Amino acid sequence: MNHLTLLDSTMKMYTGDILYPFALDEVWARKVGQGLAAPGFHLWRHEKAFVLGLRDRKLPYALEAMDELEKQGYAVTVRNSGGAAVPLDPGVVNLSIILPNPTAKLDFNQDFEKMFQLIRDSLGPFVEKGEVEGSYCPGDFDLSIQGKKFCGIAQRRQTKAFVVQAFIVVEGEGRKRAELVRQFYDIATGGQTGLNHPLVEKGSMGSLQDLASVESVSAYLANLVQVLQGEGVALSTSEVDETWLPEIQATLTELRERYEKRG
Repeated sequence: MNHLTLLDSTMKMYTGDILYPFALDEVWARKVGQGLAAPGFHLWRHEKAFVLGLRDRKLPYALEAMDELEKQGYAVTVRNSGGAAVPLDPGVVNLSIILPNPTAKLDFNQDFEKMFQLIRDSLGPFVEKGEVEGSYCPGDFDLSIQGKKFCGIAQRRQTKAFVVQAFIVVEGEGRKRAELVRQFYDIATGGQTGLNHPLVEKGSMGSLQDLASVESVSAYLANLVQVLQGEGVALSTSEVDETWLPEIQATLTELRERYEKRG
């Protein structure tokens, strides 16, 4: 990978509308597919948010569960990539890879593998890949250490570009985050069984602070950025192109109407 751009928003940290970084990724991918922007990486954090997957929104009491989270001060949305519910806070680093897909290939595993390799290179060979039973947002590309998940990966594909997104739990307690997700499903299902949602267990999640003795978010980011540099990232302190802002706002509105469906 050559001539890549890094947009690092981790120090400023997003607040307010959690849909904004997803709309930004969507627009960036569109520009990459059109040949109007360089591909690259988007690093970001959010102060306090909860992001549902598409299947979560289909649960019978999803709106009630979303409302309850908002009463607790969470910014809540439904993302247009795969996966299930994920809580976000300052201890969670989000990484998006935005790359062109000129041949419209459908090799999903290769793209997930690219993200796995980057994250493992930022930590060490002890990082394991494979679904962690009882975790939130479970999938074949769960990343774990000592059997506890700290990272999940999802993907969003367009006609000529794709976005691979990962949440990386660096600081804080995995148990508390898992409990929050479990409470969401308790409300969203209305206590019904047999519905399509993860069965979250509090002991399934961990943070890099606990599992790999990573001191802090800033310490982890230093390692991660070093790995990205090896991938050819142009490390100019890139900001969002202001000419994109109207398209980002329009995309944000479109995503909300299509996927949240609060009607």
